[in-house]
Amino acid sequence: MNWKKLLNDNRLGIKKTSSHNSLDGRSQFQKDFDRIVFSPAFRRLQDKTQVFPLPESDFVHTRLTHSLEVSVVGRSLGNLVGERILERDTRLKKEFTKFHFGEIVAAACLAHDIGNPPFGHSGEDAIAEFFKKGNGKDFIKLIDDEKKWDDLINYEGNAQGFRIITTLQNPDVKGGLRLTYATLGAFTKYPKESFTPERLLRLKKKKAYKKFGFFQAEKEIFKEVAEATGLDCKESSNDYWWCRHPLTFLVEAADDICYRIMDLEDGFRLSLISFAETEALMIPLVNKKDLKGYKGRDENEKIGYLRAKAISDLVNELADTFMEEENNILAGKLEDDLITIIPNAKTLKKITEISIDKIYRTRSVVEREVAGYEVLGGLLDTFIHAYNESYEGHLSPKNRTIINLLPKRITTAKIDDLYVRLLSITDFVSGMTDSFAVSLFRKIKGISLPGGRVTE
Repeated sequence: MNWKKLLNDNRLGIKKTSSHNSLDGRSQFQKDFDRIVFSPAFRRLQDKTQVFPLPESDFVHTRLTHSLEVSVVGRSLGNLVGERILERDTRLKKEFTKFHFGEIVAAACLAHDIGNPPFGHSGEDAIAEFFKKGNGKDFIKLIDDEKKWDDLINYEGNAQGFRIITTLQNPDVKGGLRLTYATLGAFTKYPKESFTPERLLRLKKKKAYKKFGFFQAEKEIFKEVAEATGLDCKESSNDYWWCRHPLTFLVEAADDICYRIMDLEDGFRLSLISFAETEALMIPLVNKKDLKGYKGRDENEKIGYLRAKAISDLVNELADTFMEEENNILAGKLEDDLITIIPNAKTLKKITEISIDKIYRTRSVVEREVAGYEVLGGLLDTFIHAYNESYEGHLSPKNRTIINLLPKRITTAKIDDLYVRLLSITDFVSGMTDSFAVSLFRKIKGISLPGGRVTE
């Protein structure tokens, strides 16, 4: 793989042009960032939980604030790496600056959680569970394509994110948001389809290939992205499986830094972890010379200070490691995440272990996960049953009413393919905010009525 092709600034859905000069002073990658910011799917992240239920505290992160923070860290990482790459390969300076690297990573980071359903990762599991063991399991008899069925029973927010930015946003326009190939390549954390051929099962143990990045519905779109950016095929041209875009490692690293450090700070703020334990976990991540301005602050300020310094030092560690591994990355030989091979990998692993025990398993978090299974499973069951009944031509009075709750873009489309119909309903349900999903579920099940009255 080579950097010139990897930084392809042509856009999905738009014919290649000879000039990309901008009249408003923005690079093509800055335009990507702006398009994501103004998309409805990104705005909905403000009411999607990161870890803790939204009413728990006005301090903790939502998916929106998390995505913004990841984007900021990603931009710094991209700028650092870009500067060093351009120092090594001066030929690239004719077309690119270090900021182009940072802009691509920032845009991809901004969208990295855009496909997450309500209730986070438990929401993904709830959708998969509906098709695997719930009322959706019977559809296996009607979908004869193993790969399509794999998409449903292993439902993946990353693949939903790719579907959103390439297809669902601006659905009447080819290419969706029409982002650049470089940003789409960097966005795709798992550049493979859900189905794994037996000969490649060994690769699923590697971080870069343990999940999938696009549904069968979008596999040709990602193939176009892969070819446009020059991603190497992992096995053969017949497999929908490629090596990662090198900048994906930076997108992943920015996310890894933020959720480890910021979730730890959230845990401290909610008194789930003591000040002494939080401090002891963060101090090893900070350069000793940076601890001079640490004293004389209250506990909240101290943890905030350590968090800022830790992220700054980790960014430099990750940039150094990326450059050390650049040749392996370009050759598609690095198959694990950067954060596991940096000097502070053991400290970050310890933070993760303690966070799992003291943060991710707290009662409020577990209650939200359980609720996710009930709410999303219930919504899928209700809407899929009604939608498919409408295709059979004998809608019951109840389902005739339920159909009216679906967006017109779904109800007016004539879709013969059952797989695509099921994806359309998962699009609708996974796109909901946490609050809307709970509210709609309660109303459909008669637990509450419009106007706020609760039934006995």
